Amino acid sequence: MDQSVSLQDIARIAGVSHTTVSRALRDNPVISLIVRKRIQELASEMGYTPNAIAQSLKGKRTNTIGLVVTSISDPFVGRVVRGVEEVAQKAGIGILLSVSNNNPDQEMQVMEFLHRHRVDGIITVSSKVSVEYRKRLERIKVPTVLINQQAETSGDLFHSVSVDDYNGARLAVGFLANLGHQAIGYLGVTNRPLSNRRRLEGYRDALAAVGINARDQWIKIANSVNYDEEDDVQDGKTLLPALIQAGVSAVFCYNDMIAIGALIACRELGLSVPQRLSIVGFDNVPFAQYITPPLTTIHQPKLRLGQIAMEMILSMLTGATVDDAVLPTEIVVRESTSIFEGSA
Repeated sequence: MDQSVSLQDIARIAGVSHTTVSRALRDNPVISLIVRKRIQELASEMGYTPNAIAQSLKGKRTNTIGLVVTSISDPFVGRVVRGVEEVAQKAGIGILLSVSNNNPDQEMQVMEFLHRHRVDGIITVSSKVSVEYRKRLERIKVPTVLINQQAETSGDLFHSVSVDDYNGARLAVGFLANLGHQAIGYLGVTNRPLSNRRRLEGYRDALAAVGINARDQWIKIANSVNYDEEDDVQDGKTLLPALIQAGVSAVFCYNDMIAIGALIACRELGLSVPQRLSIVGFDNVPFAQYITPPLTTIHQPKLRLGQIAMEMILSMLTGATVDDAVLPTEIVVRESTSIFEGSA
C-alpha cells in the first residue's frame, strides 16, 4: 500500500500553508468556502485520513481493535465475539464494538471511523463490503481480518477466516440422502449472498452425487434485507409450506433460525417432525438442542472463528506472515431427522 498522506502533502499540492489545510479539513469558517471545498476534495482524492500522521509514527500502538458485527442479538455473532474477546483480553487488547446492520455503506463508514480513531486492527463479521469500495478500503492501513465475509473482495486487501460452507452443505444433504430421502428441499437467504451461494452449491452437488437433480420448486430463497434472527425465523415459517406442496420429505436450511421457523410452520400445519418431514439446520447455535424436537444441524466452530481472527491480527501486528483460514464443519445428529419410510 502507499504511504499515508500527510497535511504537508496536501498543502504542497494545494499551494497553501499547513495551517490552512488543517483549518479547511476541520471546516473552519476562517477559511473561505471555496478554498475549504477545494482542499477537502483534494484530500479525498489523495486518500487522506485524519490520523495519517499518527499512524505513520513507528511503534505507535493504542492496544485497541475495532470489531464490526451485523447484529448484537444474533446467537452466532455472540459466540464469535466471545472468541475474539478471549484472545484479545489475554493480549491486553481492548475492543471497540460497532454494528453495521447488514449495510455495506454503514460498515464502510464504521471501518473508516475506527481507522481514524487509530485502532491497531479491525475485525468484521459477515462483511458485505465489496470490491466497489476498493479505493476506500485501500486507505484502511491497519491489519484487517474478515470473518465469514459475504461479498467478493480482492484477496490482496485483507485476510479472512471462514467456515467451509460448501462442504457443510454437502454433509447435511448427504446425511439426509443416506437416510433414504430423495426429495430434499433448501431454504436459503439473499442477505448473506456468498455463504448462501456456497451452501446452495453444496446442496445441489450433494444431490447430484447420489443421482438426484434438484428441482426448482424444492428451492426457496428468502428475500430479506436485514440481518436479524427474528426475520430468519419468519422466513423459514413463511417459505416452508411451498416446499411441502412440492412434495419434499426433508429440508436443509441455511441456518438454525430458518430451521426453527420451519419447525413452527410444521406445528401450525399439523405435520410431525421427523415422521413427516426431516429438518437440518446450520450453525449449531446453543439453543438448537433445546427446541422440540432437538435440531439436527451442521456445527460451525463459532468460538474458534473469533479466536483465529484475533490471533491473525496479533500476528500481523508483529509483522509475521499470516495465511487465510477455512475451518471444517461437522454434523450434529439430533431428533429432527429420521429414516424415510414412505412417500411424502
